[in-house]
Amino acid sequence: MAGRVAIIGAGPTGLDAALACRERGLLPTVYEASPRPAAAIRDWGHVRMFTPWEMNVSSRMRRALATAGEPVPAGDGLPTGHELADRLLDPVARLPELAPRLRLRTAVKAVGRRGLTKDEEIGTAERARRPFRLLVEGPEGERVEEADAVLDCTGIWGNPNSLGDAGIPAPGEEALGHRIERRLLAFADDPGDWAGRTILLAGAGHSAQTAASDLARLAADAAGTRVIWAVRSHAPDWDAVEGDPLPQRAALVAEAERLRGGGSPAIDMRLGSAVEALSERAGRIVVTLRNGEAEDVEVDRVLSLTGGVGDNRLYRQLQVHECYATCGPMSLSAALLGSGAGDCLEQQSHGAEALRVPEPNFFMLGSKSHGRYGLYLMRIGYDQVDDVMGVLAAS
Repeated sequence: MAGRVAIIGAGPTGLDAALACRERGLLPTVYEASPRPAAAIRDWGHVRMFTPWEMNVSSRMRRALATAGEPVPAGDGLPTGHELADRLLDPVARLPELAPRLRLRTAVKAVGRRGLTKDEEIGTAERARRPFRLLVEGPEGERVEEADAVLDCTGIWGNPNSLGDAGIPAPGEEALGHRIERRLLAFADDPGDWAGRTILLAGAGHSAQTAASDLARLAADAAGTRVIWAVRSHAPDWDAVEGDPLPQRAALVAEAERLRGGGSPAIDMRLGSAVEALSERAGRIVVTLRNGEAEDVEVDRVLSLTGGVGDNRLYRQLQVHECYATCGPMSLSAALLGSGAGDCLEQQSHGAEALRVPEPNFFMLGSKSHGRYGLYLMRIGYDQVDDVMGVLAAS
C-alpha cells in the first residue's frame, strides 16, 4: 500500500482526498501555496455558484464535520465562493485529523522520481519502486520531500490563457501584463479603478458573462463607464444548456443574450473579434481588434477572461500521457469526449483506469483532470477520489 500521499492543492478535491486517505490509514500531506485553503475559490468568492450545497459537500466531509460536532452546510441554497470556503472548506481544514497534515504557504515547484529522469525505465516496474521527490518552497525556504503517491489537485484557475488570438500572447501583451486583469473581480466593492473608464473585456464563457453583467450594473450608476466586449465567435452560444436544471446558470446565459441584443448602452459587444496587438499611448492602452479588418480601440483597463488550461510544468520529469486539448489524462479525456455529454451535470467519474497515466501512482484530479467539465460541480472530483483510493489501497 502507498503510505505517504502528497496532495497538491487544498481546494475541495484536495481536502476530500486528504480525508479519504485518513479513513484508509494513509498518511497525506496537503501542500497549499496560499496562506489559506481554497485560494482559487476565494479569488472569485463574491460570485454565487450555480450548484446548491447538496452538490458541493462530499459524503466524507459530512461525516467528518458531524463527528467533530461542526455544522454541516446543506439544502438547496446556492453558496457564494466565499461562503463555500468559509462554511465548508475552512472547517474541514481545521479538523484534527487534517490540520496537522496541511502545509500552508508551501508551493510544490516540481515532482520527479528518485534517481530517474523522464526518459528512463519506460514501461517497467522500476519507476513504481522509486519514491517521488517533491521540490517544495515554504517559509523556511526550499527543501525536498518524498511520497509514495502524488495527487495533483491544483486545478486550472491559476493558469489563464493569453489574451491574444489562438491562445498565444498578442504582440505587446507581455510588456503590458501588469495592466491586464485576469481575475473575476467584485467591481461593486472597489469601483474606483473601473467606474467611468473604458474597458476591454475579452472572453465569452461564464466568467466573462458574469463580468459583463456586473459591469453593466456598475455603468448604470457610474456615468462614462463603457465596455468593449470582444467575443471571438460570430454567434456565441454562451455554453447554454437546453432545459437547464440550474436556474442561476440559465439566468446568466439569458443576461448575456440580453446584452448582445443591446440591453445595456454601456456594453459594446464586438462579435467575431480577436485581439491582435496591444500598445501604450499617453497612459492608455491601444488594443488592435481583428474582425476581417483591424481596428484600434483606446481603453483604460483590460479584463481578460479567456479560460485556462492545466499547467504541466509541475510534472515535466514524469511520464504523463496527457490530452492534447485539456492537458488532463488522455484516457479520461477520451472517455469524456466520447460520452457525448456536453454539460458538467451529465458527466460522471469514468473509473480508476481512466485516471491512470504511465507514471505509477501519479494522478490528476478535479478540474485539472477534465478541463471545463465539472467546474461548477464538485461531485466529479469527489468521485475521482474514491476511484484513486482503490488504486492506492491495492498498490
